[in-house]
Amino acid sequence: MEITWYGLGCFRIVERGYPAIITDPFKEEETNYELPRARVDIVTLSTPQEDPNEIRWKGFRGSPRTLTSPGEYEIGNLFINGVSSYRDRKSGAELGENIIYSFSLNGLSFCHLGLLGHVPTQAQVERIGSVSILLIPVGLPKGLTPSMASEVVSMIEPHIVIPMQYQSPEINVERDPIHRFLKEMGVTKTVPEASLKITSSGIPEETQIVLLEAQKS
Repeated sequence: MEITWYGLGCFRIVERGYPAIITDPFKEEETNYELPRARVDIVTLSTPQEDPNEIRWKGFRGSPRTLTSPGEYEIGNLFINGVSSYRDRKSGAELGENIIYSFSLNGLSFCHLGLLGHVPTQAQVERIGSVSILLIPVGLPKGLTPSMASEVVSMIEPHIVIPMQYQSPEINVERDPIHRFLKEMGVTKTVPEASLKITSSGIPEETQIVLLEAQKS
């Protein structure tokens, strides 16, 4: 499996023999990031209020199926579970709903927390299931604080944690820096990678933080 980050909450996940996935594509003109010009089979949106018909991914190749609601999906040989949650700590009263997506393929499981703004309940964690790789937002101004993000990691117990939604020199939208989360997790030095290439046999026993560098198309 290869996971490539394009900024904010947008990742492309590809594995031979499985549908290609894009999570949370953004509006390029508002963010100063670029979406990939690549084949895409599935698009997941964490914010159900957004219009799924908006043509923000016109550069994608293929005719992707867009997921915008909680539920269980089987597309090809890929299993996806969308779990309802919130973008704030007031049951969505301030910022609305959020969808957490978990995916299972080829002996690996990964979870995209979207714009999660609260510590999930135990019931939500159980619905998410076992997680090899966790994609977690750590820089949303009204989202998870560093201590909350650390608590979420402890609850889900992933093998690999990939932070997202944090400040970078390129970004045009407000986000908090990542160093507070890294400090909370006890990480002192990291070198961003272009992408994460991993197999089920390469999953580490202890939780590791992996930083990815936002790629351009």
